Amino acid sequence: MLFLLSGPSGVGKGTVRKALFKKEPHKLLYSISATTRKPRRGEVDGRDYFFTTKSKFEEMINAGQMLEYAQYVDNYYGTPKNWIDDQREQGNDVFMEIEVNGAMQVRAKVPDAILIFLLPPDLMQLRNRLELRGTESDEVIDERLKTARQEILMMTNYDYAVVNDKVDRAVKKVQTIIDAERLKAKRLANGYMKILEV
Repeated sequence: MLFLLSGPSGVGKGTVRKALFKKEPHKLLYSISATTRKPRRGEVDGRDYFFTTKSKFEEMINAGQMLEYAQYVDNYYGTPKNWIDDQREQGNDVFMEIEVNGAMQVRAKVPDAILIFLLPPDLMQLRNRLELRGTESDEVIDERLKTARQEILMMTNYDYAVVNDKVDRAVKKVQTIIDAERLKAKRLANGYMKILEV
């Protein structure tokens, strides 16, 4: 299966994903993105990102080999479709953490992906989280909140919604969604059809 965690900037996607992956056994593979930016100190190709050139990335876009992608500050970031397809064919469940626009690209290309929308308890708490980062001006934060309002309206395109009021509680809800999806009869049926030789 392909699980996708998405939501507005500052909602805590990375924090929830990291906490989920610390729980054992989670049996999930974290999706590795490709990027055209240079590796930062300590980053390893094929573990942190697939580092590539701009021309190669654009070739992959034109060949339909990117599941989703975006451009930020003159660099591309995106998910190679072949890597996701290979992992799923091997029976691995893959977990992605991406922005809302990327999630909508995935929804269009992988209809059976399970999309989880992470919500802030309210917009004031989202503002507080963005301010606590200390990395952006008030104008940038205002713009992010404006975008967040628009993204929250897109929540109905997702399969599930989880409020991130406390990280542990949000992680438990995401894990519950994963467990429930793994127990769906239609997913188990294929294995049993082979056993019964139907």
